[in-house]
Amino acid sequence: MSAAPPALTLDPDTIEAAANAAAWPFEEARKLVARLEKSGKREVLFETGYGPSGLPHIGTFGEVARTSMVRHAFRVLTRDAVPTRLIAFSDDMDGLRKVPDNVPNREMLAAHLNQPLTRVPDPFGTHDSFGAHNNAELRRFLDAFGFAYEFRSATECYRAGVFDATLLRVLERYDSVMEIMLPSLRAERSASYSPFLPLHPVTGHVMQVPIDEVKAGSGTIVWRDPETGERYETPVTGGHAKLQWKPDWAMRWVALGVDYEMAGKDLIDSVKLSGKIARALGGEPPEGFNYELFLDEKGQKISKSKGNGLTIDDWLKYGTPDSLALFMYNKPREAKRLFFDVIPRHVDEYIGFLDRYPGQDAKLRLGNPVWHLHAGNPPEPERVEGASLTFAMLLNLAAVANTEDPAVLWGFIRRYAPQTGPETHPGLDRLVVHALKYFSDFVRPAKTYRAPTSEERAALEDLSETLKEHTGSTDPEALQAAVYEVGRRHFPDTSGKAKSPDGRPGVSQAWFTSLYNVLFGEARGPRFGSFVALYGVEETRGLIASALSGALVAEHEAFAAGKTAA
Repeated sequence: MSAAPPALTLDPDTIEAAANAAAWPFEEARKLVARLEKSGKREVLFETGYGPSGLPHIGTFGEVARTSMVRHAFRVLTRDAVPTRLIAFSDDMDGLRKVPDNVPNREMLAAHLNQPLTRVPDPFGTHDSFGAHNNAELRRFLDAFGFAYEFRSATECYRAGVFDATLLRVLERYDSVMEIMLPSLRAERSASYSPFLPLHPVTGHVMQVPIDEVKAGSGTIVWRDPETGERYETPVTGGHAKLQWKPDWAMRWVALGVDYEMAGKDLIDSVKLSGKIARALGGEPPEGFNYELFLDEKGQKISKSKGNGLTIDDWLKYGTPDSLALFMYNKPREAKRLFFDVIPRHVDEYIGFLDRYPGQDAKLRLGNPVWHLHAGNPPEPERVEGASLTFAMLLNLAAVANTEDPAVLWGFIRRYAPQTGPETHPGLDRLVVHALKYFSDFVRPAKTYRAPTSEERAALEDLSETLKEHTGSTDPEALQAAVYEVGRRHFPDTSGKAKSPDGRPGVSQAWFTSLYNVLFGEARGPRFGSFVALYGVEETRGLIASALSGALVAEHEAFAAGKTAA
């Protein structure tokens, strides 16, 4: 993937609106504008870090996505007059401290504990090392999303001498670094701590050992093998040693000249320590902010080694790439559950934001997430008869059609909008596939159908007869009005809070809850008139008949029994 982002096309309205835009990427970008005014630098370097001790997870993607949003906002604020770069950095020279739970050949990995990740054999058998495999996975999904970035490997940087000058500076200022680090450590750890981790010349292990002597003049450290007692003198340059991660982070900021890097809330203290070390080395720590963590379905922090979070592939099996990017954009300073049940809402929220974008002025557009997700150039919404079909609507259509075949859903869509098809609406076609997969794996097993009450039965019978008068109609507004009329007769809002435009009583929410419970087996559902227009009047009447006869309940009980038996 190209490291250079696409060229910007800026109009005067966007430039003016950007000056006071309140969206969080602009707030972050303004920090960088102020930093450059102070430093005089002529380039801005963004960095994201990745620890490849486990498979890349969605949080790794989130850092690159969010950083890219800040990068784009900065380019707009500065009218793209300042060159920018984004580095995706892999700490692949770290030693393998424990075997991840979610990989094959775990016994083989256990035999290579403490080796640098780029020297640990690949348990998947596809790359030269475990580190190389995980780096490839990272690049694969970053490339799939079209990010503009440069990949950098710690192993390659250490071995090629990219860090040598700064490593020698760490050695020269060894005492200053220790003064910063030691107060943060437990007594037992501080007694043997050193910022340098030599690579054992015989075993290749990344050694966590006390340093007996620091030789700044020769650029070496002296240490002993704790098992054999043998004494070694190791250069800190050329990939013969590496730094502990907090000093390493600071060293990298200084060596590469990093201007911006965000980090998780769990690393607040680490950011402060690394910032102090960077200043001790004569550098300035980057700008950034601490985002909240992603939580699994149990409210636990997502861990690469545990594999307890969604992967990129998990999300993309059921939702669109754009919905994932929206999840990353929304409220980055708030902790969020990252599990399968958040996917439908984000798919539909994205559709809603994209629908509104064409009618917005520059100020509103810069506050619309799709502007940030698409670097200021969101695609045209794919509308069907003037409106976008939602994920929720497709899920309900799949449910009542009892199908996992995209052609069946397209049959309903084409009847509603004859000129619409996969060739004219490729985005909708992908959404159909996602919806069917999500329905099969999550929605159908969780449905809870029930028989209607006597009051609901009377209302549903009335609705069926009323819809008969609209046979063949695909007008969602007329059909919605019919649904409201039936609801007003059987479930009027007696609170007086809801009234129709002509002053008559409104309709109680209980009417729509009944429709969703009885016909869909759900607590919520789509706008019912729009659903009828898409599914068909006669088909909806047939659905009502199945509910009244008990067939819907019986069919779902048989399905649930089959799942249990399997």
